Amino acid sequence: MPDRRTHRGPHPEDRRLFAAPAVPALRAAVGDLSDLLSRGYAPAASLKLVGDHFSLTSRQRIAVMRAACSDAALQRRGRHRVEPADLRGRPLFLDGYNVLTTVEAALAGGAVLRCRDGSCRDMASVHGTYRKVEETLPAIRLIARTLADLGAAECLWYLDSPVSNSGRLRRVIEDLAAEAGWPWRVELVTDPDPVLSASAQTVATSDSVILDRCARWLNLAREVVAAGVPEAWIVDLSPSGHTGC
Repeated sequence: MPDRRTHRGPHPEDRRLFAAPAVPALRAAVGDLSDLLSRGYAPAASLKLVGDHFSLTSRQRIAVMRAACSDAALQRRGRHRVEPADLRGRPLFLDGYNVLTTVEAALAGGAVLRCRDGSCRDMASVHGTYRKVEETLPAIRLIARTLADLGAAECLWYLDSPVSNSGRLRRVIEDLAAEAGWPWRVELVTDPDPVLSASAQTVATSDSVILDRCARWLNLAREVVAAGVPEAWIVDLSPSGHTGC
């Protein structure tokens, strides 16, 4: 079936699956899964064990897996995270789809997960095809506003070239940047993960593979959502149970 979505909003079952009464069990599941990952158990088997124990649906299991991480990963990510104030005057490399879809989801009322490592992650992953939605242009402008407020220097967006419509999205971003005078460039690469993982520059992403390898990372999606989407639906699965993104 062709993708005819016009919004990056919630799955029809999300309001029930991630309602406030469900959050304590989900948060406990994140804690249990993180403990198993810290002990070296296989992720898939650990997720099944935890998911079965808490009687989680497949979508809830995806959320728990995205929110969890081992103690070693948590500590490593904390050491390499930079504060927003540290970005002033520095260039930034963006994991384009990763950041954009999270902000789009927040604008559309979709669930945004606050995870164990403090990152904000959405539930609307891009698999093979990216479809521009009504939130795309507002999301790009919100990202631009946040980057301007943080005083970022040149920003380089990386988009996955195998994803359909990446070329179209590049043109959209480039046209907006040219019109507004934003110091942005956009590159299409086969896989942004190794490029961003090896970069010495600050990287904007919540992708766990990159976070566990990169030199410096900024929690950009969280900053954008907190500043520009105060009404966002945040499903807080972090151990401290903060409010807001």
